[in-house]
Amino acid sequence: MTVLSEWGTYFPQLLQGLLVSLRLAAISLGVGIPIGLALAIANGSGGRVVRSVAVVLVEIGRGMPALVMLQLVYFGLPSLGVSFASFTAAALGLTLTTAAYTSEIIRGGLQSVPAGEVEAAEALNMSRFDTLRFIVIPQGMRVAVPSLMGFSILIFQGTALAYTIALPELLATAYSIGSSTFRYLSVLTLAGFMYVAITVPMSMLTERVELRLSRHL
Repeated sequence: MTVLSEWGTYFPQLLQGLLVSLRLAAISLGVGIPIGLALAIANGSGGRVVRSVAVVLVEIGRGMPALVMLQLVYFGLPSLGVSFASFTAAALGLTLTTAAYTSEIIRGGLQSVPAGEVEAAEALNMSRFDTLRFIVIPQGMRVAVPSLMGFSILIFQGTALAYTIALPELLATAYSIGSSTFRYLSVLTLAGFMYVAITVPMSMLTERVELRLSRHL
């Protein structure tokens, strides 16, 4: 059997695993980024207690490897009487990691907004909420978008860690096929190309978005 014919045989199963990986990444980013925004706002403009809580949560999330976070959610929480299915546990673990890292990315974007614009909003008697909603967040997120897109690629690649908690994502599917056929090199190579087929276009898109958003500079 040639390599191409092997790939044709493995592709449908690997495609199902890829779809699981994409869905996991989408949920982690879709939930994690808004939480990261909330943490960034709390860290930058919240009260002393709120800021301290936000800093602790962010530092724990950034300091704990994503693999440990997944293991903690899937294997650790059941000892407290809380258990999740593998997909839910993976989504929760990666969401927490996403929230922590994107919080710092977004905070940097928010801090890039010129202080003069915030002072002008205060002079116009705008509330702090309106200043955030209409001035700080729109401009700050514009700065943060390219970095958030780059981080999204890392999270998609990070979904491969979910194979350690028995989630049938792309890497776990490739291992499963390899264990039954003993054609590890062939199937893992195809899985690698499938990851590349997603990450390379995303990297190119990130560069184009970054160039487009920086035209005004």
